[in-house]
Amino acid sequence: MKLLYLGDLVGRAGRTAAIEHLPRLRKELSLDFVIVNGENAANGFGITPKICDQLYAAGTDVIVLGNHAWDAREIIPHIDGEKRLVRPLNLPEGTPGRGAGVYEVPGGRRILIVQVLGRIFMDPLDDPFAAALGALKNQTLGGSVNAIFIDMHAEATSEKTAIGHYLDGKVSCVFGTHTHVPTADGQILPGGTAYMSDVGMCGDYDSVIGMEKAEPIRRFTRKMPGNRFAPASGEATVCGVYLETDDKTGLATYQAPLRVGGRLAPAWPLASGPET
Repeated sequence: MKLLYLGDLVGRAGRTAAIEHLPRLRKELSLDFVIVNGENAANGFGITPKICDQLYAAGTDVIVLGNHAWDAREIIPHIDGEKRLVRPLNLPEGTPGRGAGVYEVPGGRRILIVQVLGRIFMDPLDDPFAAALGALKNQTLGGSVNAIFIDMHAEATSEKTAIGHYLDGKVSCVFGTHTHVPTADGQILPGGTAYMSDVGMCGDYDSVIGMEKAEPIRRFTRKMPGNRFAPASGEATVCGVYLETDDKTGLATYQAPLRVGGRLAPAWPLASGPET
């Protein structure tokens, strides 16, 4: 199975770039399934049903969210009826929507998508380790599903790395989001699970993690609230990770970063090739 995961879309610049590039990416990489993190797509905070529809039309199969899931309030009544939208699994019981779902992939295959929120330097929530493991109870990697995708939306790289090793061999991949900076630690762990601490954002990198620079700098230097954060509007870099898995075992066979456009150095996965 050939998968692509695009990191946090930040504001108009990030979502426009993703929508522009997705059809080409699907075609040139012969993708079977595309997942996008959309929690910052609506002016940097949350996502709307309209933006969801634009991403689906461009070639997105599933959108995952994060700690900003509810910042655009109109998504709350929408999420229960939209199976292609996945919010964090370890939110309190009774939260609208779903934190995991099984989706059909061309060729009669199936993929389980799960998102959990970290707890270090973030709001206290249910244990993401137990939540992720619990989502696997009724699914068999390489059996009932051909792949299992875990998004760890977290601040601390230590927590992300720990859950990667905790789930190694049980899932196809553990990919991190939230910090908006692509990391260089992409690898296949000893048990066959692909891992990367953060796949990066889709947004303008002439910014402070996607936001116009002046207000974050002012807050750091003055320690006083001021204007609202606003997404940077320059040319965006589309950042993500490409993954190939073995349909029989569900384990990763190849993974590589993807970066297109904007300020960051480009990165393009080799076609079914080993990492070098």
